[in-house]
Amino acid sequence: MNVRQKLNDSPAARWTVLFIVATAMMMGYFVNDVMSPLETLLEASKEEGGLAWTPSDYGFFSGASGLINVFLLMLFFSGLILDKMGIRFTGVLSCSLMVLGTLIKYYAVTADFPPTEVVSFSLLSSSFFLPKSVAVASLGFAVFGVGYEMTGITVSKAMVRWFTGHELALAMGIQLAMARLGTAAALSISAPIARHFTLSTPLLLSLSFLIIGLLAFLVFCVMDRLDQFTVNNNDSDKFLWSDIGTTLRNPGFWLITLFCVLFYSAVSPFLKFSTRLMVMKYGVDPDVAGFFSSIAPFGTILMTPLFGLVYDRYGKGVTLVITGALMLTAVHFGFSLPMHESTTAIALMVVLSIAYSLAPAALWPCVPKIIPLKCLGTAYSMIFFIQNFGRAIIPMFVGKANETDPTYETSMLIFGFTALGAALTAIGMWYVDRRKGYGLQLPNIKK
Repeated sequence: MNVRQKLNDSPAARWTVLFIVATAMMMGYFVNDVMSPLETLLEASKEEGGLAWTPSDYGFFSGASGLINVFLLMLFFSGLILDKMGIRFTGVLSCSLMVLGTLIKYYAVTADFPPTEVVSFSLLSSSFFLPKSVAVASLGFAVFGVGYEMTGITVSKAMVRWFTGHELALAMGIQLAMARLGTAAALSISAPIARHFTLSTPLLLSLSFLIIGLLAFLVFCVMDRLDQFTVNNNDSDKFLWSDIGTTLRNPGFWLITLFCVLFYSAVSPFLKFSTRLMVMKYGVDPDVAGFFSSIAPFGTILMTPLFGLVYDRYGKGVTLVITGALMLTAVHFGFSLPMHESTTAIALMVVLSIAYSLAPAALWPCVPKIIPLKCLGTAYSMIFFIQNFGRAIIPMFVGKANETDPTYETSMLIFGFTALGAALTAIGMWYVDRRKGYGLQLPNIKK
C-alpha cells in the first residue's frame, strides 16, 4: 500500500482539505453576490452616496460576470487549464483572478470619474453606452467571474481527488452548503454595511475575504505538494488532448449534461421569478414574499449534506436523482393549478427545497464515476458552459409568458415540462448505467 492511500484514509487530512478549499469557494460566493443588495444605493445620486447608475447600467453590470467566460470561451478553457496544469496552479490562479477583479470593482466604485466620460461598444449586434464607472466595474466583475467559475471546478476536482472511496457525496454536499452560506451572508449584511459606512465598504470587506480564501488555498497547496511526493506517478494518469474526444463520446457525460441544463433551468430561473409569484398569485405581503422564496436555498444548506451521506453509505445515486427531478416536476405543476392559498405555496416551496437538495447531492458525485480524474476539470467546465445557455434561454420564454398570462399558469407549465424532461433524462441515466456499468447506484464509501 502506498503512502498516498494511507494519507487519503486519514479523516483528519481529508476533512482539513475540505474545510480549506471550501473556505476559498465560500469567499468567492460571498463576493459574487455582495453587490446584489446594493442596486438602490448604486442608482442613488452622488450627493446621496451613490453612483447615479440607471437600472440598465446595473443590469449590464450584473450580467458582466459571464462575458469572458461565455463569449471568450474562458469557462471551457478553465477546465483545460485545470486538467493540464493541475489543481494547485489553477486554484492559486483562480483565487488571484477573483482578488484582481474585486480590486478593479473597488476602484470603479471609489474613483471620481467625470460624468461626461462614456464608454461605448457593441455586443451581439447591440450598442452600449456606459458611464466609465459602470464599464470599469463590469470589467472587474468579468475578471472576477473567470476566477469564480474556475474556483468552482477546481474545488470540485480537489474533492474527488481526496474523497474518492470515502464520503465523497457528503464532502460535496458540505462544500455546496458552505458556498450557499457565503451567498446568504452577502445578501444579508451587504446593504446594512453600505448604509452604515460607505458604498465601497462591502467591497473592501470582500477583498479581505478573498485574501483569506487565497491564503487558505495556499495552505492546501502545501499539503497537496507534500502529498505528491508519496504518489506513484503514472503516465496513464496524465491529461492528453485526445481525452477531450473520449469525454465527448461518453453517453453518460451527455446525459448528465442534459440533466443539468434541464434541472437547473427549472430551479434557478424560477427562484428569480418566485418572489413576484408569491405576491401576485398567492397574495403574500411583499415584505415577507422573499422569505417564501428563500425556503428553497436555505433548506439546501442542511439537506444537501444529509442526502449526500445517504448516497455515500447506501448508494442508489440515480434513484435519488430521478426522485428529486420528479418532485420538482410535481412542484411546478402544482404551482400551475388554480389554487391561491399561501399555505399551498409554502408546502410547494418546502418540497422544492427537498428536490433541490436531493438531486444535486447525488448528481455531482456521479460525474467522477463516469469521467476519469485526469479529464474531470474539462468535463465539469463543459457541463457548466452548456448549462449556462439553458439558464439564459428559459427566463426569456418565462418572461414573455408572464406578459401574456399574468396568472403564471403558463410559465409554471414551462418550468414543469422542463423538470419533466430532467426526470426522463435521469431515467435514461439509469438505463445507460445498467448497460455500461458505471456504478452510479453503488455506495461511494468502499468497505
